[in-house]
Amino acid sequence: MTLPLALLLQTIAVDPSVVATPVPTAESRFDACALLAAQEPDKAIEQANQWRIEGGGVPARHCLALAYARQQRWPSAAVAFEQAARESEMAQDGRAANLWVQAGNARLAAGEYPAARAALDTALASGALKAQMAGEAHLDRARASVGMNDPAAARRDLDQALKLVPDDPLAWLLSATLARRMEDVERAQTDIAEAAKRSPDDASVALEAGNIAILAGSPEAARVAWQGAVNNQPGSPAGKAAAAALEAMDAPKTEPQPRQ
Repeated sequence: MTLPLALLLQTIAVDPSVVATPVPTAESRFDACALLAAQEPDKAIEQANQWRIEGGGVPARHCLALAYARQQRWPSAAVAFEQAARESEMAQDGRAANLWVQAGNARLAAGEYPAARAALDTALASGALKAQMAGEAHLDRARASVGMNDPAAARRDLDQALKLVPDDPLAWLLSATLARRMEDVERAQTDIAEAAKRSPDDASVALEAGNIAILAGSPEAARVAWQGAVNNQPGSPAGKAAAAALEAMDAPKTEPQPRQ
C-alpha cells in the first residue's frame, strides 16, 4: 500500500537515519574557534590552520591570529591579522578595518612601532571606523608615534581621539603624559584633572598626577597623588611605581663628602 504523501513526509522527518547533519556556518565555526582560542590556544591553532587549508578564508585566519595573541606570540598574531585583513579587502566583506586595528595592536605589543602605525594608518584611511572605534584607533596610533619618538604626530592623534571619545579616561591620561614629556605643564595639569574626573580610583592616573606635580614644582601634591595610587591599587604596576617614587622622595639625602 502506498502511504499518503503527507504521512510519507512525516515519516522521513522523524526518521534519524535520513536527517542530514547540519553544516555549521562560517560564523558559528568562527565563534567556536574563537572560544577555543581563549581556552586552549594550541588546539585552536591546529583547528584554524586546518580550516584555512580547507578554504576557511578570513574567519580561519582571524581565529588563528586570536590564538597566537592568547599565547602572546605577538609577531605571529600580527602577521595572521594582516593576512586576514588583506583577504577581507579582496572579499570586500567589511571586516578589514577592524582587522587592521587588531594587527596594529599586536604590533604595538611586539614593540614594532613603525609597523603598528602603518597598520593603523590603513585602518583609519579606510573610513570604515566610526565614532568610538575611530577614537580608539587614534589612541593606538598615538602610542605608536610615541614609540617612534614622534610627539607631534602623537599629539595630533590624541587631540582627535579626545574629540571622538571624550569620556575615555585613557585618552586624557595619555594626553596628559605626552604634555608632561613635552614640558607643557599647563596642558598636562588640565588633562590629568579630566582623567581623574572620569577614573578617580585609577592608580595610573594618580601616578601621572604625581609626576606632573613634580614637574610643576609641587612635591607635596605629588606625595598626595602617589599615596593615593598606593592606597587604591597597591599591587598594580602603577601602585608599585608610586610606592617607589615615595620611597625615593623620603630617602635621606647624602651630603657630598669633601675631597681628600
